[in-house]
Amino acid sequence: MLVKFINLIFLLILPFLMQGVIKKTKAFWGGRKGASVFQPLYDFIKLIKKDFVISKTTSFVFPLSPLVTIVCTMFAALFVPLSNGTAIINIPAGLIIFAYILGLSKFFALIGAMDTGSSFEGMGASREACFTAIVEPAFFMIAASIMALSGNYTFDALSKIVSNAGSYGVLIIIFAVLALFLMLLIEGCRVPVDDPATHLELTMIHEVMILDNSASDLALISYGASIKMLLISSLIARLIIPESITGLEYFLYYLLIIFAVSIITGTVESSTARLRMSHVFEFVFVMSSFALIILSLTAARIFGG
Repeated sequence: MLVKFINLIFLLILPFLMQGVIKKTKAFWGGRKGASVFQPLYDFIKLIKKDFVISKTTSFVFPLSPLVTIVCTMFAALFVPLSNGTAIINIPAGLIIFAYILGLSKFFALIGAMDTGSSFEGMGASREACFTAIVEPAFFMIAASIMALSGNYTFDALSKIVSNAGSYGVLIIIFAVLALFLMLLIEGCRVPVDDPATHLELTMIHEVMILDNSASDLALISYGASIKMLLISSLIARLIIPESITGLEYFLYYLLIIFAVSIITGTVESSTARLRMSHVFEFVFVMSSFALIILSLTAARIFGG
């Protein structure tokens, strides 16, 4: 029970620290000191205290959307191995539930944007839905490959790849880590797919969807996006950390990987430019390519080759 409580505390705090480390890294590469790593937490508290500004053209869907989004994201987090390598809720098919709960979260984010009646937000929702339609099959191919190797339908299967895949295990882990990192950039709306700091509507994807959100609604949406990045980073950690490592040692490795992913993300954003919209699809399909490679390696392991 104590371990689960600690996981909940980390789930509440680490998303803010991840964003803070990313911003600190970008400031470092830009030759600036940058704000404190706790600045995203301060911004969240500041937004919570602000008053709402809601368009009269919206319906009940608009204020409901941020609440459903954050609740779904938090619920999905319960199925992901966090600081101790075990999920808070560890049940059969937890991996599938995780994917569909995040899908429900994305659905409400999309209809919340379209409910404003803004052509710009509708454009952003259309782009977001299109990218998600490419990312989700790739994630399911990775998940199906891992489940086929272990016969386990939870994220615990991630730690069993080497023992179940033999000589193919290392290759599967490498491509899975690369695919999940690309998923983090795509779902986290980071450069080179999207730019969270841009203010040009024609080039925005996620940010244009939340132009009408303010106060606590905006805070919850931003926090939900940060939690999603933490969850994907946690999956990367579960892939990399060997099955034999547990307890305090796992906790230390976990934090190291989480902050390493944050630093790498900040470095990628500082060293690359945002892709042209026509090239974003090519970038997203790279994740699908990695997923197909993982599927091929899994088939070779199971059927021989």
